[in-house]
Amino acid sequence: MARVRQPLKCPSAQPGMGDVQILGVISRDAEAPQLAYLDEPLAPTPEILALAAPLEADQVFRLSARCEERKCTHFDGHDCQLAVRIAKMLPEVVDYLPACNIRPDCRWFKQEGRAACVRCPQIVTATNEADERWQQVAGVPARSA
Repeated sequence: MARVRQPLKCPSAQPGMGDVQILGVISRDAEAPQLAYLDEPLAPTPEILALAAPLEADQVFRLSARCEERKCTHFDGHDCQLAVRIAKMLPEVVDYLPACNIRPDCRWFKQEGRAACVRCPQIVTATNEADERWQQVAGVPARSA
């Protein structure tokens, strides 16, 4: 029997997207933030998201959700350009595939393979504290002087 294709998942989702789950918790113990993947996806209930206080939830949790494709500014009609930029512009931070619970249906993995996975743990969805390079990776337009 053929496996029914599940919708691809975005591993750096926003709270309002469809089928949102907590992918992992962002550890800030090291010099740079690093994602600790959950063994199983967890629903982002208001009670769980409140545990992030005093920080914003997107500074503590990384969410996954159904890839919104054409509704997303990163999607060019065929590929996620965020995944392309991550694979090309960021250094590898691990030398193994992380224990990720969405890999079989992950848009980034399906598109960029291992190159996305070995960079994925350093991704923090919130870009409000991002330096210029991180803003370029995120696709944030350059500020004019």
